[in-house]
Amino acid sequence: MSSNDSIRNIAIIAHVDHGKTTLVDALFKQSGTFRENQDVDDRVMDSMDLERERGITIAAKNCAVSWKGVKINIIDTPGHADFGGEVERSMVMADGAILLVDSSEGPLPQTRFVLKKALERGLSIMVVVNKIDRKDARPQEVLDEVYDLFIDLDANEEQLDFPVLYAIGRDGMAKTSLEGEGTDLTPLFDAILEHIPAPRYDKSAPFQMLVADLGYSDFLGRLAIGRVMNGVAHQNETLVCIGESGEVKQLRVTRLQTYKGPSLVDATEATPGDTIVLSGIENVTIGDTICTAQAPKALPRITVDEPTVSMKFGINTSPLAGREGKLVQSRKILERLERECLANVAIKVEQNEDKDSFIVKGRGEFQMAILIETMRREGFELSVSRPEVIYKEKNGKRLEPIESVFVDCEETFLGVVTEKLSIRKGRMVNLVNHGKGRVRMEFSVPSRGLIGYRDEFLTDTKGTGIMNSLLEGYELYRGDFPTRFTGSLVADRSGVGVAYGLFHLEPRGEMFITAGDPVYEGMIVGEHNRDNDLDINPCKEKKLTNMRASGKDENCVLTPIRPMTLERAIHFVRDDELVEVTPLSIRLRKAELNAGKRHLLHSQKKRDKA
Repeated sequence: MSSNDSIRNIAIIAHVDHGKTTLVDALFKQSGTFRENQDVDDRVMDSMDLERERGITIAAKNCAVSWKGVKINIIDTPGHADFGGEVERSMVMADGAILLVDSSEGPLPQTRFVLKKALERGLSIMVVVNKIDRKDARPQEVLDEVYDLFIDLDANEEQLDFPVLYAIGRDGMAKTSLEGEGTDLTPLFDAILEHIPAPRYDKSAPFQMLVADLGYSDFLGRLAIGRVMNGVAHQNETLVCIGESGEVKQLRVTRLQTYKGPSLVDATEATPGDTIVLSGIENVTIGDTICTAQAPKALPRITVDEPTVSMKFGINTSPLAGREGKLVQSRKILERLERECLANVAIKVEQNEDKDSFIVKGRGEFQMAILIETMRREGFELSVSRPEVIYKEKNGKRLEPIESVFVDCEETFLGVVTEKLSIRKGRMVNLVNHGKGRVRMEFSVPSRGLIGYRDEFLTDTKGTGIMNSLLEGYELYRGDFPTRFTGSLVADRSGVGVAYGLFHLEPRGEMFITAGDPVYEGMIVGEHNRDNDLDINPCKEKKLTNMRASGKDENCVLTPIRPMTLERAIHFVRDDELVEVTPLSIRLRKAELNAGKRHLLHSQKKRDKA
């Protein structure tokens, strides 16, 4: 085996909000990728609108910088557990990883998940303790926790001997010791060249490339992104693609590009270990091998963990369907979902029994919410069901996914958090109180118990609590528990919301609509104070008579409503309810709109239970 010393491949892995993308910005600026006077946005790698709005990385992205004549290919990976599939596929392209840990929060669940994947692949790890300028920074304790985590994940002696740097990513500064003076990221660049191994390849092997990502260009069509494992690729070369079934398809490379900074540049050839982008390839999926026609040999395919959550996506069947969206047909929805599966290995789509809906499986409800939000911005109209966990059967017994939940909150909220999670069949595993006013708890909770709980948690802790979770495995089904203690206020007719009617319905519960909003029979217009559903008339107007009296014609001042967000809607609905999603609106509705049929179904269920 030979090594290509002119290249290094690294992935930057961390928990959400620990500063990965900000550190990449600093690497760009100090490596000379941008001109000194060039106007550059913050968080360059967060190119999607949703990423910029939410301040998180959703898709893993490639970029490259140069340092002392060596090209460093960097993969910026997501830090949210729901996008773990992105991390798993991007690890294939890396020889080493920078594990970024917050100097106050320390290793959190996603840190554990991504580190486990990196160690399993045998990557060389560098640990960077970031944000050491925080007032509550505790870098030495955090480093001890990182060592404990490595030992817990069965790291070998070589992996335990990892280099440590201390950084302030926002200021573009890194140093090798806490006492040392730091001015820039030179120590980090030098450590990458010294500790991350150069890509190794077989000199005698022909060209082989593993497709780890897909892209699309309006000018070039489908793009295959991946790492050259062996051999050299040239432009306008005739190659073959080996798919999952082993079928060999011929293709011609019309354009070959490599990364320079966050953008692509044309190249005439690509050397082993480099990350390249090939154009002119149509029928290719993630995990395929692109190689020479003379010696076609497939590389091991990318494998990712199974999905744990499913949702039903269907056409919008409400009376308001087609008014706000351009794409409403089931065929268009299916095409879009299949396109998502090509680029996102953690999502799977299955045809439902009825032809107008599809079962979409993924890692978590947040991943699903991002997919739905992306689709509605593209002009789709659809209806989605409540997320459901995917159960497994073993020896005739039902197993369900269990998550480790880590909670950091003020001491005063300890009781309410414990009570709410115990109702949802959660068990406390650990409790740490440092006597500084905040406590850290660890729970073992069924995945279905967390659906809809995150919003409730923020309300209970007055926005000061931090909650993170990590899939632990599968256990025996822990039993039923109520998903919601309140019922729904359901409109009994079509029309428009009227201030008079809504004002007199406010004592019944919290309203979701305001005066002037369109309603239809079966639409959920509010949350009932009690646990049963209630049919109401939000269109009721005041009776007009010719009698007038002082004080009788007072104004109806409605209580301001909370805007219905997509996540809140998905968490709110029950099994017999749907979320109607359009480019302009998010509405809640009953799956069966007709009140008479709904009552018959409810009676039938009661009889079946009895």
